[in-house]
Amino acid sequence: MALHPYDLYDVRSLLSEEERAVQDTVARFTDERVLPIIGDCFDEGRFPKELIPEIAELGLLGSSLPEQYGCAGLNAVSYGLICQELERGDSGIRSFVSVQSSLCMYPIYAYGSEEQRMRWLPDMAKGKVIGCFGLTEPHGGSDPANMKTHARRDGGDWVLNGAKMWITNGNLADIAIVWAQTDEGIQGFVVEKGMAGFAAQEIKHKMSLRASVTSALYFDNVRVPEANRLPNVKGLKGPLGCLTQARYGITWGPIGAAIACLDEALNYSRERVLFGRPVAATQSAQIKLADMARRITLAQLLSLQLGRLKDAGRMQPQQVSLAKWNNCRMAIDIARECRDLLGGAGITTEHAAIRHALNLESVITYEGTETVHQLVIGRELTGINAF
Repeated sequence: MALHPYDLYDVRSLLSEEERAVQDTVARFTDERVLPIIGDCFDEGRFPKELIPEIAELGLLGSSLPEQYGCAGLNAVSYGLICQELERGDSGIRSFVSVQSSLCMYPIYAYGSEEQRMRWLPDMAKGKVIGCFGLTEPHGGSDPANMKTHARRDGGDWVLNGAKMWITNGNLADIAIVWAQTDEGIQGFVVEKGMAGFAAQEIKHKMSLRASVTSALYFDNVRVPEANRLPNVKGLKGPLGCLTQARYGITWGPIGAAIACLDEALNYSRERVLFGRPVAATQSAQIKLADMARRITLAQLLSLQLGRLKDAGRMQPQQVSLAKWNNCRMAIDIARECRDLLGGAGITTEHAAIRHALNLESVITYEGTETVHQLVIGRELTGINAF
């Protein structure tokens, strides 16, 4: 039997029946609803908001959170497969789900009160309330401890001042999970759309993640009630805990982008005839395609083991860093090589490779740059902090 070209090690056989069903459902959604429109959305710089109700109906928002909050209660591997299949469509679609699930719903669940969970999570799972995550600031994102945004107590409220930058879903969001310095350390606040002094400004002229909303957030003496403070965490472990959840999903997402690029390059190289034979018949093309399949296989195994560790409660942030670094680098290199194999056709968004390559320029940067994750592993190996 011929091996599956995008699953040379039969990783799918290692999945449970439920995990395979989740993957198939999201793959079908991507094929039928995302791929027919996403090239135009990228060209137009438009996030397809019309897909949000369908994404919610499939249970993809907060999919790993308990059913008592209206969520699907899926395991970590299933969430990873969701990210993989969505990013096979576009990084912007996966980013929307990742931010809503891991960066907004997760902190309310993990750090919020039961009242906050019941207030927000069911409507967020239904897509009726959209969230964004306010951590990164204009002066730099790799040093969150140097946060300028601050909140001070004023009676029964908090007064919030500052700015956040590169915020996915910012102008879509009904609430923002905002991290700010306080006299008691860094704390998280649920800031609601419409609160006086809170503004979101969409960032234009992007060449990456064009089918995604990216914004700057501004807080000018925003009065936030104590009931909107996340009570169960203080310090950087709060936002960093959220980032670990999101980075886990990101280790899976680029696998989908890489598979989409390899699929396109394989088909094109079989059909494109140069000098009397298909491009796929040349040694140079076959070596490139084989190397792409090798790297995808390694990434699949890396993320699957990471997911099993997460489901067993044994996943460490350093392991997430290794997979995020490896898999994003794998995907962006494959996207660029596939664009090259497509020749001149590869520069248009009628083909997927250039779109994925441009998107992955953001994915390899956000939630920890490649260098940051390399230094995390370096610190783990040597015991010396080189940041």
